[in-house]
Amino acid sequence: MPRRRGIKKRELVPDPKFHDLIVARFVNYIMRRGKKSLAEDIVYDCFDMIEKKTGQKGIEVFKKALDNVKPVLEVSSRRVGGATYQIPAEVRHDRRVALAMRWISGYARVRPEKTMSERLANELLMASRFEGPSIKKKEDTHKMAEANKAFAHFRW
Repeated sequence: MPRRRGIKKRELVPDPKFHDLIVARFVNYIMRRGKKSLAEDIVYDCFDMIEKKTGQKGIEVFKKALDNVKPVLEVSSRRVGGATYQIPAEVRHDRRVALAMRWISGYARVRPEKTMSERLANELLMASRFEGPSIKKKEDTHKMAEANKAFAHFRW
């Protein structure tokens, strides 16, 4: 962490198909070993599969799923007098989006379907219907924060 000035956020270029910054960020989460064109193909194929299955636009289902998975509260560890407490705190907006994307892409990778596009499409569809492991992860995070509400006075 620098002492003099804050860290500058890198400017992100919108994705070529939808001209959307959030989709571009999600493509970067899907990308492995710098293969961005392959990640874009996976995400766009996923959106096409969603359109075929549901008749809704793929990007709308994606944004709905992302909104459903975004956590509001999380816990952070803090040492107070030799004991470590899990202190609930509200999540910043950019971290909310990052956590949601990380959870969706992570749980999509371990799904049993054959291609990554299918896995991602099914994970997004489940998240948009408030189902699946990424929604469970959000609920577990909220339950943990709710259970440790008594330690909220240690937040400063």
